[in-house]
Amino acid sequence: MSTYTHSIEVEVPVRSAYDQWTQFETFPQFMAGVREVDQLTDDRTHWVVEIGGVTREFDATITEQRPDKKVAWSSDDEPAQVGVVTFAALGPDRSRVTLQMDFEPDGAVEKKGDALGIVERRVKGDLDRFKEFIENRDGSTTGGWRGSIGGSAASDADRVTPMGSTSMGSTSGAMRTDQLPPDDERGPRPPVVTDVDPAG
Repeated sequence: MSTYTHSIEVEVPVRSAYDQWTQFETFPQFMAGVREVDQLTDDRTHWVVEIGGVTREFDATITEQRPDKKVAWSSDDEPAQVGVVTFAALGPDRSRVTLQMDFEPDGAVEKKGDALGIVERRVKGDLDRFKEFIENRDGSTTGGWRGSIGGSAASDADRVTPMGSTSMGSTSGAMRTDQLPPDDERGPRPPVVTDVDPAG
């Protein structure tokens, strides 16, 4: 298995970098060879990728996700692919994104591509294009998800999607509110009244 690690610094707050990374369905916009990513549930994705002219489909499970810190995943089947991306604040409007991926080439074409450094260059190129993608948006994101996986249960109520969008939906069936502000900006919640005396 080959391991690739690459880091970039982006001129956006760490929250913006993290939130954009959680929008897996936008990956084809900046990841070479990624044709499609579907969010099946909060912790499972389906990928269609092309490496060296070979198209592969696989499911992956998000094994750990911590807001503004880390997203880790692994493929459900062979050939194996395991990855983790970490986020670090370097200042109020600057952050570091580090991607590490372990990849098991499958077949002669992928093994040759790996030996020629194609996969390694692709990892670097993907991060460089992610930097361009998020910086060109001036730090605004196409959405975000503030839930956690691998510690506390993920909450669909924390998922933020673009206005009017139905993508990235959870299979939980929970109601979603578009463009929810962050928890610390929502203000106090109204009191819940459970018993009301009709006589006043």
